[in-house]
Amino acid sequence: MASDYILDQEFQFDIFDDDNTKYKEFENCTFRHCDFTNCTFKTVSFVDCNFLDCNFKDAKINYVSLRGVWFTKCNFTNVNFAMTDQVIFEFHFKDCLLDYAKFYALKMRKMQFINCSMISVDFMASDLTEVLFDNCNLRRAVFIDTIANKADFSTSYDYAFDPEKNKIKKAVFSVDGLKGLLEKYDIVVK
Repeated sequence: MASDYILDQEFQFDIFDDDNTKYKEFENCTFRHCDFTNCTFKTVSFVDCNFLDCNFKDAKINYVSLRGVWFTKCNFTNVNFAMTDQVIFEFHFKDCLLDYAKFYALKMRKMQFINCSMISVDFMASDLTEVLFDNCNLRRAVFIDTIANKADFSTSYDYAFDPEKNKIKKAVFSVDGLKGLLEKYDIVVK
């Protein structure tokens, strides 16, 4: 990986660190079973890339640009996304482990989280407008000062969401999810 611009490459079972990611731009690349746990992701860009079964646990996501990126079956336990480059960014998660991840104050409009474990995720002050949470475990996820207008929580579960501390105009919740919306009132819903 000597070049700073990598196009149309497939990586399998590679172990990445700062030396082979820093100041690189990956476009239309696929990463399978790769390990990124030793990366700090300084000034790296991923455009139209797919990550399958990759490990990012405890990785430092600093100044990374993610555009048109899909993560499938990846581990992001305890990863802080707050420093990602927010200029024209778009990334989505499917079947991922995102427990204890932090998305503090990010503009995440129209992102998709599909069948993900998101226990104790921090969404404080994030813009979740039109975000899809499809069949996600949101146990102990933090929603404070979020904008979740038109967000879809209808198939997700185990969340506590205070409508008085968040903007949720036209957000979609299931009848089963009412318990999470009313939890702070200590009432019984049957």
